[in-house]
Amino acid sequence: MSLPPGWVPPTARARKPCRGTPNANRQLCVCLNAGRRMIRADPPHSSSAVAGARFAPTDDMGNHIRCSVFCAAALLNTALPVSAQVVIKGDDDVNFKLGILGQFEADTIDNPGDEPNSNNLFARRLRLMFGGQVAKNVTFFIETDAPNLGKTLPGGKNIQPSLMLQDAYAEVRVANALLIDAGLMFIPFSRNSLQSAATLLPVDYGAYTFSDSATEQSTTGRDTGFQARGYLAGNRIEYRIGGFQGARDTSSHNPFRYAGRVQYNALDPESGFFYAGTNLGKKKVFAVGAAFDVQKDSHNYDLDAFLDHPIGPGAVTAQFDYNRFDGGTMQPALLKQDDILVEAGYWIRALKLTPVLQVAYRDLVNQSAGDETRVAVGANYWWAGHNANVKVLYARIAPSGLADQNQVTVQLQAFVF
Repeated sequence: MSLPPGWVPPTARARKPCRGTPNANRQLCVCLNAGRRMIRADPPHSSSAVAGARFAPTDDMGNHIRCSVFCAAALLNTALPVSAQVVIKGDDDVNFKLGILGQFEADTIDNPGDEPNSNNLFARRLRLMFGGQVAKNVTFFIETDAPNLGKTLPGGKNIQPSLMLQDAYAEVRVANALLIDAGLMFIPFSRNSLQSAATLLPVDYGAYTFSDSATEQSTTGRDTGFQARGYLAGNRIEYRIGGFQGARDTSSHNPFRYAGRVQYNALDPESGFFYAGTNLGKKKVFAVGAAFDVQKDSHNYDLDAFLDHPIGPGAVTAQFDYNRFDGGTMQPALLKQDDILVEAGYWIRALKLTPVLQVAYRDLVNQSAGDETRVAVGANYWWAGHNANVKVLYARIAPSGLADQNQVTVQLQAFVF
């Protein structure tokens, strides 16, 4: 029987028949049958001896049974380490990944006048994630969500929200310089809008990051369409450009929406679809980007910069985004405005703690009504990195011409993918 490259077959007399030579990925595999099909948890940062195991199919039934029992026990008795993945593997070109994201919040905000505080205990995000590969160089990602479960919204308590598709796209890798994405996805715009919700530095995105979502008839920065992206000049330059559905009239006569982004990576490259909000000292990133998003006479532009770098006993993370939104006659409800987002934090490795600052500012052009400033400070305890953490944020909300408000949010995150 031919074995996949790098697999180590168990021997009949091995004391631990499932243990092979550890590799760089620290794979933990479960041999379920004598074929190549397997279920795998793939933690890249585990110190466990079990995590170094590699297993291969074998025609020796005794070895196979011992292998299955040993691996199943390890899965049942070992907690998933940071950045683990759960993978169902078919053959060399087919696999299926599973993941979840739960963000559970306690939130209070004071109201103007004599009204008491609005208080909520709810699930900010409840997501099921599915990804994988269906053929060589052809991958997919699907993500559902039931946002704000239990929160009191203008229509009442949101206790039975509809399950929605958050992302659903396929990707074909032609070359490192050309990847084609198709489906429902983030449009290529600002740095903050392309960050994964599971890796954000503060509790949530900037308050005005998705200002155009409602008028574009999209969902939190996402739209259906096609996108080309790739990496040039030794991965220093990343580009993304695509055509999307955009806002439609009843007969779908409107022109399509076009968006594009270019980013220069001065240090470590960022090669994934989603950007990280913070890497917790694992990468050295300094990136600057610019983007556009246009449909007819609606024009939106972005300039941003991001720094994430180990310094001293930890790592610093900082982000700056400037957005100009102008809905024109195409989207008159999107008023011309300049929005600024600033984020900063310092990860203290020994304490697993990050003090956080977030400032968001909206300036409507030629009018003061609607201008707003939000200044927030808090701290994150990275109990298990992005897999499990607790974030606390206090925000001061100052709308022009109205009374200021105070908001406190506590968030518990559980994540694996």
